[in-house]
Amino acid sequence: MIRIMGVSKTFREGLRGRKVQALDDLTLKVQQGEVFGFLGPNGAGKSTAIKTLINLIRPDLGTATIMGKDATDQRVRRHVGYLPENPYFYDYLTAEELLWFGGRACGMPKKLIRERSIDLLNKVDLGQSKGRQIRTFSKGMVQRAGLALALIHDPELLILDEPMSGLDPLGRKMVVDLIVELKAAGKTVFFSSHILSDIERLCDRVGIIVGGRLRLVDEVTPLLADGSSLEDIFMREVRNAAPESAL
Repeated sequence: MIRIMGVSKTFREGLRGRKVQALDDLTLKVQQGEVFGFLGPNGAGKSTAIKTLINLIRPDLGTATIMGKDATDQRVRRHVGYLPENPYFYDYLTAEELLWFGGRACGMPKKLIRERSIDLLNKVDLGQSKGRQIRTFSKGMVQRAGLALALIHDPELLILDEPMSGLDPLGRKMVVDLIVELKAAGKTVFFSSHILSDIERLCDRVGIIVGGRLRLVDEVTPLLADGSSLEDIFMREVRNAAPESAL
């Protein structure tokens, strides 16, 4: 479903244009029907990798493909749903209008958009707020609306960048339930998160990235078989990479 091969990306930041290696020879594969958790400390390269997948950033080296097609291929868009870490929408649209806009952009029939919108807004607990303008929403409500928008066209692949951000415990449970439902339907979910307990219970496999380099990829169940927690493993990989990341 996802194939990232040898992707590297360098940015320049600050007045002096200091080079920052955001991704360093990243190679990663995600299988169809898999729930894959992408972990890393702040600034590790998670969002850069995700933006490369959805063609918001072009890599300096390497390639990224989705369903066998290059990530730059517009035909891929119809099969991918995306929720950014900090979603921002037109303030004066209502939640219902937002999904209508997204559905029409994907070429969906009007009747199907209406049916999907009702179902999704109820699932993300915005059914009673569908007529409110997004500018009146809390951060958590905007996050819920963004999740519904990512799902409006029933994508085969869902890419979520910190989907639990800004959500209360009820909202987190809603996202967990949705991911479980998507997996049962054979969808592929690729998401980053700092909430390790959610990764443990939801993901088939996990990848840990530090300093732009992928440090570990493994199945969750065997990884924890010796009694270690995902937090222990995460901290170990971050510590092991520290001297190298400082160079």
